[in-house]
Amino acid sequence: MSHANANSRLKKFVSYYKPYTRLFWADIAAAVIVSAISLTLPLCVRYITGPVLSTGEETMVNAIFTMALLMFGLIIVQTGCALFYDHMGHVMGARMERDMRNDIFAHYQTLPFNFFDREKTGAVISHITNDLLSIAELCHHGPEDIIIYLFTFIGALCILFSINASLTLGICVFLPVMFIFAFVFSKKLKKVYTESRERIAAVNSRVEDSITGIRTVKSFINEDLETARFREINENYYRSKSAIYKHEAWFYTFIESFFTRLIVVVTVVYGGIKLTGASLSISDLLSFLLYVGYLTAPLPQLARITAQYQEGISGFNRFMDIMETPGEKYEGKNVVKISSVKGDVEFQNVSFKYETGPDYILKNLSFKVKAGECIALTGPSGIGKTTLCSLIPRFYEATSGTVLIDDKNVNDIALKSLREHIGVVQQDVYVFSGTIRENIAYGKPGADDEEIRRAAVKANADDFIAALPDGYDTVIGERGVTLSGGQRQRLCIARVFLKDPAILIFDEATSALDYAGEQVILEALKNLARTRTCFVIAHRLSTIKNADRVLVFDGQEIREQEKSE
Repeated sequence: MSHANANSRLKKFVSYYKPYTRLFWADIAAAVIVSAISLTLPLCVRYITGPVLSTGEETMVNAIFTMALLMFGLIIVQTGCALFYDHMGHVMGARMERDMRNDIFAHYQTLPFNFFDREKTGAVISHITNDLLSIAELCHHGPEDIIIYLFTFIGALCILFSINASLTLGICVFLPVMFIFAFVFSKKLKKVYTESRERIAAVNSRVEDSITGIRTVKSFINEDLETARFREINENYYRSKSAIYKHEAWFYTFIESFFTRLIVVVTVVYGGIKLTGASLSISDLLSFLLYVGYLTAPLPQLARITAQYQEGISGFNRFMDIMETPGEKYEGKNVVKISSVKGDVEFQNVSFKYETGPDYILKNLSFKVKAGECIALTGPSGIGKTTLCSLIPRFYEATSGTVLIDDKNVNDIALKSLREHIGVVQQDVYVFSGTIRENIAYGKPGADDEEIRRAAVKANADDFIAALPDGYDTVIGERGVTLSGGQRQRLCIARVFLKDPAILIFDEATSALDYAGEQVILEALKNLARTRTCFVIAHRLSTIKNADRVLVFDGQEIREQEKSE
């Protein structure tokens, strides 16, 4: 990653704090107060065990009670501040997580088809869930922990120097070694955390594939195959987690169990020698031991902070990888919005190839379709008929050449404005979870009940909807599994009726249906196609018999074929 890109990402990260600036500084202030009180309490102990014990008994008891009340008050304040930053800090992190999730989901909606052609659904879900959860923890705990531990470390170091400089210098010999050790292991942790995140995304993808295709899995009796594949991916994830635990164990154990205890031993031995020479008092040694704990306490926490940082920053980098992926060009400086479309469509020397493929799918194709004309596209499967039609609504951008609608280059038309006038009915229709009414209304959000019903009638769907238990309020399962293929097709045609576009694309809309189901759909399509420009991709003669022209397509050439009546 370049330095400029790293700075840009840092600015983006900081920008998510801006709406919550007051809450952020209140959280930091509470953390500072907690740290300051933590450093003050040992001074109170030192005062009791030093000056107070050297006074008379009556004065000593009063002084101890006074100091006890002060310490109790400090503990109350410290508890209140800790409660505030723990609660409200998490609230701030959750709000930032919400904002990032809204941003990345909105950005996903703008990404072109070729992004989803190469990105696995499980990885997409992992970016929206696991990655953002790690980022939220970093947003909350990161600044707060740095302030607390840095303030505590510097404060404890200054107080230790004021108590006994030579003893403090002896302890400081160990600190560079500890920091070097922490730095080396933090680099190793970064690598294994990144690998772990990639592998949990692979686990999510495998689960999504298997569950979505569960009917195919069972029909081919491949449950054992799917289980074996999942075990392999899950084993890889387990190995990455084991590597994390291994590095964390080394880091945490050596920092806390070895270095920290070694410093305590050195303090006791050296302090004991000082006591014998009367150059160090018992109260100073006791205070010194308490502050050594504050000095070394942040160091074992480096394991947790490092882990949190690596998880959070790895998640944020993946988040930014998505956010920096260029979206579709919805608007531009010179684009125009169109309020109405006549329906003339023309291809001028159009060529196309996918980003990941070396070969052209389409090569120098030219033809024209007049407004209101119905064109049937036929040709071998996989030759590029669907790709050709996908260039009209700009689901893909032509590699070269021009696609025109009413003599306007589609690239010069605002994308939303362009797609408002184009309707697509696909072979593999998608029905959302929810009610029948909601699925039809997807074609025109905000449509009233009468508009929805009229669209269903035109799509020959009203009869089967009326026969359902709750009519238009019937809830259908995920991907419409409770409906037949023909019923799902009619719902999607009803959506397009509701949208009322000037240009229609029928992509193998009846190929998966039996004869009876096909006839119902064809009648609905015939109703929909009246007065509209239509592109029909089909192989069956029954599907193309109502077309005005039949174009035979082989990827390199389009030629017209006379219809056989």
